[in-house]
Amino acid sequence: MEEVKKLVEGLLNSDNKQAYQCLKQLESESNLSAEVYQFFDIFVEMLSNTNSYIRTRGIILIAANAKWDVDHKIDEIIDLYLKHITDDKPITARQCIKVLPSIVRYKPDLKLEIENALHRANPTRYKDSMQLLVLKDIQKALGDIQKL
Repeated sequence: MEEVKKLVEGLLNSDNKQAYQCLKQLESESNLSAEVYQFFDIFVEMLSNTNSYIRTRGIILIAANAKWDVDHKIDEIIDLYLKHITDDKPITARQCIKVLPSIVRYKPDLKLEIENALHRANPTRYKDSMQLLVLKDIQKALGDIQKL
């Protein structure tokens, strides 16, 4: 418990390599148990951070804890979450898009809302070099969601 708390605090570390290691450990723990879920509200706060790396970490950990979301917290913040499909930073947008199928897997009641948000997303807001990548991510996520 105390170790998980330290890892969550480490997500905000200015050393991105260290923060990434915390993210990976928390993601791994989230696959095994609901222990990380108790910090869900911190992950939601991270979605509004000015630092795109921190936003990305919040996005990933919210999705990683979807299977433990018995309190329907994701349902409450889904609009805020889906805004990151077209985050200012295309890398953050791509990470958001990639984890959406795992949210749908555990929160099937959000499937239609997530699909609609993906269909509405406009990758032309990004530089040419990123547009195709974001579009492919959207298509893959929609395909993966259909298979669920």
